[in-house]
Amino acid sequence: MLAVDKINLLNLNRVGLERFFVGCGEKPFRAKQLMQWVHQRGVTDFAQMTDMSKSLRDSLSDQACIEFPRLVDTRKSADGTRKWLLDVDGVENAIECVLIPEKSRTTLCISSQVGCTLNCSFCSTAKQGFNRNLTTAEIIAQLHLAHHGLLAEGQQQGITNVVMMGMGEPLLNFDAVMTAVDMMCDDFAYALSKRRVTISTAGVVPAMEKLVDNTDVSLAVSLHAPNDALRDELVPLNRKYPIRELIKACHSYVDGYKSRKITFEYVMLKGVNDSLEHARELNKLIQGIPCKLNLIPFNPYPQAKYKCSDEKSIDRFRKYLADRGIITVTRRARGDDIDAACGQLAGQFKDRSRRSQEYQLGLGEIGGMIHAH
Repeated sequence: MLAVDKINLLNLNRVGLERFFVGCGEKPFRAKQLMQWVHQRGVTDFAQMTDMSKSLRDSLSDQACIEFPRLVDTRKSADGTRKWLLDVDGVENAIECVLIPEKSRTTLCISSQVGCTLNCSFCSTAKQGFNRNLTTAEIIAQLHLAHHGLLAEGQQQGITNVVMMGMGEPLLNFDAVMTAVDMMCDDFAYALSKRRVTISTAGVVPAMEKLVDNTDVSLAVSLHAPNDALRDELVPLNRKYPIRELIKACHSYVDGYKSRKITFEYVMLKGVNDSLEHARELNKLIQGIPCKLNLIPFNPYPQAKYKCSDEKSIDRFRKYLADRGIITVTRRARGDDIDAACGQLAGQFKDRSRRSQEYQLGLGEIGGMIHAH
């Protein structure tokens, strides 16, 4: 666990590190040096950072540390997908992140919260409740673990893509997520292209509006229904920020920015949201937005009340939208044999009460979490 009274430098992006070093009487360029050691070379022992003076390295050891969550478990799917369970609070709270290897890229799905407040009815994570937000250090540590783990195995490029689609709603942990994303894209850290980093949201509209001026990474929106009545049931956040407001926020994110587009996520639930009428409604809703639509076959979990749409229904749904000019892709399930597929992450955590309290308060805490920033 974190050493007493020491600052975990994994929480700081380049600007934060520059302030730290200036406060220590050092030049700001030390921030770049430390980032390269930690994030690019995977070195976390100050004593090995040989382009810094011995007195500085000793000073860093006295007042700072580089602390990671403890790796509890790792599992590997038959298709090569990997899932890691990371301890963030002793033995009581653990999060999951997932690595998805493909021929042209290696994607890491990162968690942003211990659990989730949003209670989407088809998601396994939601059934576990919510404990707390992750720190920037706990978010970036997931990338560090996977990236340097691959390099140690001889894989030359490491992680090429990051999606903030793991446990939690990233935009309800806005500041920590933004700092971590900044580190992911920093040339002195992981140097990921902004188009290779994706933040996913269920539609936290005020935070989406803040996002416009804070970052230029890719945005994914978990839509899952083309009308308010159905989305209220599937994604209860819709009761606070209905579809009209959500679509307006999507337009705001892309309008005037030629390089931006929205990826809409749509889980396919048998007999619930997969009819041609739903496809017609969806077409009207997202036409005119530069976007791609991902159709996600529902991944079952114990006690799930839904079933996956059959292949014929999914193909019919996809063809209807594709024929009308919307780029539509059916996402292939990855890692479902180790519960690593979309909607299956559960982790381990101690306080499962806050989610239900949240909804008894009419989503009031969500508004507070946004406006507090």
